[in-house]
Amino acid sequence: MAGSTMLLTDPLSLGGRNAPSRVLFGPHETNLCHGRAFSRRSVAYYARRAAGGAGVIVTEEASVHPSDWPYERAPLAADCGQGWRAIADAVHPYGTLLIAALGHTGGQGSSAYSQRELWAPSRVPEVNTREVPKSMEPADIDAVVQGFAGATRTALAAGCDGVEVNAGQYSLVRQFLSGLTNTREDEYGADRLRFAREVLTATRAAAGNAIVGLRLSCDELAPWAGVTPEAAVEIARALAGTYDYLVVVRGSIFTVSATRPDMHVEPGFNRELTGSIRAALTGAGHTDGSNGPADTGGRAAVPVILQGSVVDVDMAEAALTAGVADAVEMTRAQIADPELVATTRAGRPPRPCILCNQVCQVRDNRNPLVSCVGEPSSGHETTDPPVAGRAREPVAVTVIGGGPAGLEAARVAALRGHPVTLLERAPHLGGAVVAGAAGSGRSRLTDLTDWLAAECHRLGVEIRTGVDAGLTSAGRTAAGPASISSAGRAVIVAVGGQDGDQPIPVSVPPTEPAPEVSLAEDGPATPVVCSARALLTAAAAGADPLPASGPVVVWDPLGNATGIAAAERLATAGRDVTLVSPDLVVGTQLSRSGDLAPANVRLHQAGVKLVKRTILTRLEGTILYGDDVFSDATVEIACAALVTNTAELPLLGPDEIDELAAAHGTVVGDAVAPRSIYEAVLEGRRAALAVGDGVARPAPTGQADPARGSRSAGR
Repeated sequence: MAGSTMLLTDPLSLGGRNAPSRVLFGPHETNLCHGRAFSRRSVAYYARRAAGGAGVIVTEEASVHPSDWPYERAPLAADCGQGWRAIADAVHPYGTLLIAALGHTGGQGSSAYSQRELWAPSRVPEVNTREVPKSMEPADIDAVVQGFAGATRTALAAGCDGVEVNAGQYSLVRQFLSGLTNTREDEYGADRLRFAREVLTATRAAAGNAIVGLRLSCDELAPWAGVTPEAAVEIARALAGTYDYLVVVRGSIFTVSATRPDMHVEPGFNRELTGSIRAALTGAGHTDGSNGPADTGGRAAVPVILQGSVVDVDMAEAALTAGVADAVEMTRAQIADPELVATTRAGRPPRPCILCNQVCQVRDNRNPLVSCVGEPSSGHETTDPPVAGRAREPVAVTVIGGGPAGLEAARVAALRGHPVTLLERAPHLGGAVVAGAAGSGRSRLTDLTDWLAAECHRLGVEIRTGVDAGLTSAGRTAAGPASISSAGRAVIVAVGGQDGDQPIPVSVPPTEPAPEVSLAEDGPATPVVCSARALLTAAAAGADPLPASGPVVVWDPLGNATGIAAAERLATAGRDVTLVSPDLVVGTQLSRSGDLAPANVRLHQAGVKLVKRTILTRLEGTILYGDDVFSDATVEIACAALVTNTAELPLLGPDEIDELAAAHGTVVGDAVAPRSIYEAVLEGRRAALAVGDGVARPAPTGQADPARGSRSAGR
């Protein structure tokens, strides 16, 4: 669909102001702050999205009171004045409206940094840490209400166009609204709307004619006591007149992952909820020039904004055309492609967001900077060299390997004006990503490699599949790497990784099955053993390396997405699956992407049997033996097929890598050390930028930060 004919790229009227598009870049954790103040990195991060066409930018939520310090680099409104000013100056030249998100995480916060008690409506323990908060006293409530008013004045004085009050996830306001977290017996319990009303009334008074937005959890997914869609309509109606737009979200203290889930949840999951809220609010409250599309037949009292894994332009446009919403929050989509709106207007497909949450979800103790597996310069705008621009001296480039590292290297080298040839041993492009996408619920992974391949074709890269470049011992040519790297030619090697050693001893003589567990009569006497990678690679090609029947055991000492994906795929195909892990919880690495609890739920629903805190020691015939990691207890598991998810190794050996270095080749991605898509794309890009005149990665400067607030973030 042409961008010039889309509602999505049309202007949006918001609180008497005009935004250049109906695309909102929503509030999210970035870890870009310096202390608790926005930094130069923050300014560059938001400015890039404004330049790319974002209509409204809502900055990372700032705490309105010092009692709230939810993560180490969380902004504090009192420290954000200079940063908000710098961001406003950076985004306003593009016509983008700047909204400051304000909030208090209440009982969902952390005492690790503030070294003081948490504040909440009631003494309901935080779900993850089990920390019991203080039940707020009247003076505490008044301090927070005044904190919202004061933060609003600070933001507006700094040049923001308005503020957004958070009553969604991680929100004290929502906690007061919900029976899950508000069990008070005073006036704030008898009238759970009271605190929200006081906050919004004070915010509205401080804002004057500026924009006030409300982010509201309209379904806490806990109908026995939480906010339901029906209750949310009444809340929104009761608060009408205090806000100028409404962002519909979902989730509660018990369902944090539901607010921003990964690819296992259908994109656009809030469409029905948002549409019902908007329909219920049509004609309610005050009006200030609403934004309902002309063909919907109804005008919303205030603009209603759709949130919820909307990362595809066509889905966003369909929601606007159908009258589901008046604007669309596409935060992760604009982390993946900061120029999303501009690219759409130009009629080209933007770089896709694959909803992996791997490096854009950064609320964890490692304090990683926000970024994207497909656009690793996101969050690093002040330090990463730009991809745009032509090299002064074009050099013929050969890229060996058509996975994400090789494809990104070829794409960037072609953008820089170098003639590029890409060689791929397999009959198709995509590398290990193709196998990963064969896992249950992970098909979006190939959206990125498909886009990279399409860009390579568009830029004139010569792509040759089914070609072995002869770099490994198995495919070694007489000349070796020297025949590829000749004078005037650059070589980037991205041949990926391979299965590591299979660590479980296998004894061929079969033994009797474990008691009360029988193998199928037609099952093999000696189990088939294969890696999870091999299983998923075969599945992507429509094959199955496992026997047709009998129990399958997945050994997953890594606890990453691959083992879980293999188990899920087998179980959904009707296989009898047991997943064995040495950890207390399976899939421990999924906590970083927010999929740990959902993955365990899916495994349970699929009927996968979980054997935890167990190390498999040997396979004898059709019996797997294992030891409990904490005791001398042993387990015996019947096994017709064993799928192992163990550490991978680079495809090239150390000698081969040394030989390539001597021939001036650059090795990147899993060929260096098997890691994630993020490192593959990043290293492929860096290698391409270094070709020819060589764009070096600049070192961070030691200059003073103009966006840093004057107050200290220390204790």
